[in-house]
Amino acid sequence: MLNICLFNPEIPQNTGNIARTAAVTGAKLHLVRPLGFDISEKSVRHAGLDYWHDVDITIYENIEEFMDKHCTDELWFFSKKGRKIYTEPRFTDKDTYFIFGKESTGLDEELLSAYPDKVLRIPVRHSMRCLNLSNSAAIAVYEYFRQLGWPDLEKSWEGLGAGEDL
Repeated sequence: MLNICLFNPEIPQNTGNIARTAAVTGAKLHLVRPLGFDISEKSVRHAGLDYWHDVDITIYENIEEFMDKHCTDELWFFSKKGRKIYTEPRFTDKDTYFIFGKESTGLDEELLSAYPDKVLRIPVRHSMRCLNLSNSAAIAVYEYFRQLGWPDLEKSWEGLGAGEDL
């Protein structure tokens, strides 16, 4: 089972896009406070996130709570400081957590130093800082499912009716 974890996300549109990626792939979403926005039912409805109810979401009060609960799970941290490219590890179908930091600063250096062999990066041009958070999460999520052979995801165009979103 794939789990997407956002440590202190700041931009609601990124979290909304990542939630949609979780909904369409069946990944679980973990949000670690503080959040830079409101996720109350009223706010989610007002934002038009009609798929929010399709996402299995767990919320943690802080990073320590998340790490205490999941420190023995398969954790992968995404950062421009990673030594490995995101396609290098061989992912398995055991509980896997893809962890992303906040948009402005990424993951804390102390955390990255504690797991140096578990920090992955997505290559970008040398002169560029990084990709958008929601794009990075989607790239990582689809690499995970590609490696596992697209379990439970529609692989063919058969059965799609005219006018359906692809």
